Amino acid sequence: MAEKTVMIDGRFHGPPNSGNGGYVCGLVGNFMADDAEVILRQPPPLVKSLTILYEGEIVRLLDGETLVAEGYPRQWQLDVPAPPTLAEAETAAAHYFTPEQHLFPTCFVCGPARNEGDGLRIFASPVNGRDLVAAPWQPDASLAGANRLVKPEFLWAALDCPGGLAVVKHIGFRPIVLGKLAAHLERSVLVGERYVVMGWMVKADGRKFEAGTAVFTASGDLCALGKATWIALR
Repeated sequence: MAEKTVMIDGRFHGPPNSGNGGYVCGLVGNFMADDAEVILRQPPPLVKSLTILYEGEIVRLLDGETLVAEGYPRQWQLDVPAPPTLAEAETAAAHYFTPEQHLFPTCFVCGPARNEGDGLRIFASPVNGRDLVAAPWQPDASLAGANRLVKPEFLWAALDCPGGLAVVKHIGFRPIVLGKLAAHLERSVLVGERYVVMGWMVKADGRKFEAGTAVFTASGDLCALGKATWIALR
């Protein structure tokens, strides 16, 4: 068994006092070689020393002895709708929630109160005539690793909130939390380039909702694909 210490910077919060679920899933996914699914067990604490334990194919994120998240290899399939155009995504995002309307206006991924270069500002909104939400995304330079490539944990983050917003399209803006997220990273994403991010609801089961998300190049090539379970709070 090997271990490593990590810390979730306060910048990367979803709700004000916990880490953005997709970003945290990506931190765990970084220790897995292939397609993975990560289950969130507790709200991920911010600015605190956490432990990544990895043995074989299982990776766990721990806060002391408390299990925060765990990841497993997982092969999965998802029917992906045709992506909207960049222009359609821009038109949709123009009708996004104001900070006063948003439940978590400072969310790292979808918060409208975050500034350019700080949050991802992925404002996925309903696309006219389509049963999905979409937004443009131009990754900031602060998200880059080597050679202008967006770090994987930020791609996982981009696959988070658009799925939740697709659920919100169906059930209204009520508190929902990410339960688990599976991701497949198809190709590299470059900072400064323009992309389309979309989300769609797959099915509902009581308070649980399954949603798909995807990141495409402006010309419609798939870069990343996500499959998430969202849970509506009582």
